[in-house]
Amino acid sequence: MNTIFDAIRSENLEAVEGFLDKDKDLIHIKDQRGSTPLLLSTYYGFMEITKLILSYKPDVNAKDASGNTALMGVCFKGYYEIAELLIASGADVNIKSYNEATALIFAANFGQKEIMQLLIKNGADVTAQDNNGQTVAMHAKNQGIDFSELLNVSK
Repeated sequence: MNTIFDAIRSENLEAVEGFLDKDKDLIHIKDQRGSTPLLLSTYYGFMEITKLILSYKPDVNAKDASGNTALMGVCFKGYYEIAELLIASGADVNIKSYNEATALIFAANFGQKEIMQLLIKNGADVTAQDNNGQTVAMHAKNQGIDFSELLNVSK
């Protein structure tokens, strides 16, 4: 393994731990796409590596080069358990990407109904809209999700 990012991509928990034991500041570095170790581990859905990285107290709201956070990534990928973990670790459910999308918009746009419910229960802004003026409800409707029904269930 040449870098912590290589170790994460190969899902090598021990190597990631070795890198962080040697240099705790690696938790804050970014790769060529602007991803931190946390962003990368969550993107791949690697729960154990994500837990390890979170134990080093990284910036859970760090953004990649596109302005996306780890929570946004797991919301479109559908990694519910990691979304729960990130929220419990202080992820801001209402932070916006460079195109003004929130985690709830990402979840709606990719039809992740259960994650939408989780975000709403944790204070996500249900009136958010992206830079194209598309609301959460519009994104949900495009995926066949009745957003008003979802709001009633999440209360």
